[in-house]
Amino acid sequence: MIMGEWKKVRLREVCEKIGSGATPRGGDASYISHGISLVRSQNVLDFVFSKNGLAHITQEQANELSNVELKERDVLLNITGDSVARVCQIPNQFLPARVNQHVAILRADKSKLNPEYLMYCLLQPSNKESLLTYASTGATRKALTKGMLEGFEIQIPDLPTQTRIASILSAFDHKIELNRQMNHTLEQMAQALFKKYFVDDLDVDNLPEGWRMGKISEINKTTSGGTPSRANQSYFENGKYYWIKSKELNSTFIIDTEEKINDEALQNSSAKLIPKYSVVIAMYGNTTGEFGILGMEATCNQAICAIIPNETYPFTFIFQFIKNNKAEFINRAVGSAQQNISMIVIQNFEIIIPPTKIVQEYHNKVLSLFEKMENNLREIQTLIKLRDSLLPKLINGEIKVEQKPITA
Repeated sequence: MIMGEWKKVRLREVCEKIGSGATPRGGDASYISHGISLVRSQNVLDFVFSKNGLAHITQEQANELSNVELKERDVLLNITGDSVARVCQIPNQFLPARVNQHVAILRADKSKLNPEYLMYCLLQPSNKESLLTYASTGATRKALTKGMLEGFEIQIPDLPTQTRIASILSAFDHKIELNRQMNHTLEQMAQALFKKYFVDDLDVDNLPEGWRMGKISEINKTTSGGTPSRANQSYFENGKYYWIKSKELNSTFIIDTEEKINDEALQNSSAKLIPKYSVVIAMYGNTTGEFGILGMEATCNQAICAIIPNETYPFTFIFQFIKNNKAEFINRAVGSAQQNISMIVIQNFEIIIPPTKIVQEYHNKVLSLFEKMENNLREIQTLIKLRDSLLPKLINGEIKVEQKPITA
């Protein structure tokens, strides 16, 4: 290929391996706590590998799946169900590993194709859309077959240009991952301080002087939201108020929403403006007990309870309390058709109420940690937007890359 020239190739022409695995005999019951990683579709997110729910199998089970052994820099692609066409690479720390039947391995021939370029190429919006279209044809369940993948066409430049493009995009993802790791550390530090002040060595039956048992409603006000009528789509046009759904609660700061509503929606629904730094909890359905902190003034739907902070009992205190007691909130959920906790359950939830001086001392120590977390999340959001705007232009060849790799 002439330097700088682009051409279309089928994946079978530039990949050493395209194939999926299987679930070991015995299914979930056969998994062990430690061993060889078994990658399932829930571990494959766009751009990033998730260790949540990562299964492990024995060496004997892994031997039976030796034909789908993952290697360094392999690209993973979900090939069935609602998560079809999600793409990432597996970090080395999770190797050795195998994949089940819902995940395909795409192993680039490195003499022709940069593995990271392959990943970003499959994440390019038009290629992603093509994969989703193929997956939706001819079956009740979305699926990508081996034949579809082998024949899938991508556009590639010469190998040095592929490497430079991958380097540019990887720099963004590297910084995003560093920020996420930093936030994980900050969360652990805040958690340790909360436990030191309000959990460790504390006997609820023999509280220190000035401490007492009480209810959340005694220290913080609560409210919930509403959903503007979907029959009037104009409510969601030109929106200026963030509108949070329970599926968006993320155990940390919420700094953006999928939808926004306008003044008319606010006036014609039970949605209301909730102050920044309110702590929000999901009350219904599969997300019951999920929580977050408002990183801005926002509205929410009726499935969310907002606990409004005040100077005496700030968000840093109530957030960590909710986090520590998430399992107990879920245990309080009732209802056979749809699990739910009511606003009354949250208001009446028992809490150790420390002296305000102690709460303020704790708040002063952890506030900077929370501020760093929020700033890191905002930087992540900015980096993601930049990466996502650059990606299609780089993969389409609209932006000419320099000889020296660019860093984010």
